[in-house]
Amino acid sequence: MTTMVREFGEQIASIVRESTGKIRIINQKYAKPKIQLSGGAKFALLLLELYLIFLVVLLAYKFWTIIHGSVL
Repeated sequence: MTTMVREFGEQIASIVRESTGKIRIINQKYAKPKIQLSGGAKFALLLLELYLIFLVVLLAYKFWTIIHGSVL
């Protein structure tokens, strides 16, 4: 029984090793962007990032008020 578990663990470990190797290769390939963004596009992405942060803070605030039953 322990040999079966050990073999299974070794198979899982080999799958994980292969996958991380593939992911590492893909990350190296796309580490440097190959496109140029205009100022307007950079500004739009900045606004989207700020909006996302705002939504996360709003979600955390809602969670806090539900858990504690009061407003900060």
